[in-house]
Amino acid sequence: MALLTLRILGHDLPGMDCGGFRHVHVGTQRGGEPDQLVSADAAGAVFEIPVETVPAGDGAPDFRGPYVQGRRGARFVYLTWGEQPPGGAFGMFRRAKIFLADVPGELLGTGTVETTLGLTDAAGMPLCAAVRPPVITWTRAPASRTA
Repeated sequence: MALLTLRILGHDLPGMDCGGFRHVHVGTQRGGEPDQLVSADAAGAVFEIPVETVPAGDGAPDFRGPYVQGRRGARFVYLTWGEQPPGGAFGMFRRAKIFLADVPGELLGTGTVETTLGLTDAAGMPLCAAVRPPVITWTRAPASRTA
């Protein structure tokens, strides 16, 4: 088993009010709950997601951890979007799936990998659905950000 940290550097957030949604926030999803929430009017967002990589019987890696969703061979993590009025509960309305199989195999043992990702889609709404290459690419985190 090895520990991998996924670092998502989000930019171009859609704003607190977009479409018919107000008080918009984005975060990761830990189990069924939102985590690491950031206001959608922030200049940027940084999410760090711990993932365990374990060898599977066929030699391909498998992924585990509190943020990991899906079945073996199709595991992913969510970025979750929701409304969270001041003092109110988070109400999810949209999610983006980031597939762990898209992390290049040669990066799995490097400790921290990262991607820079625009969080607004072409329609000006929060990024959602499957986020796959070429929209997302993973690289080894620079040494200055791994400490």
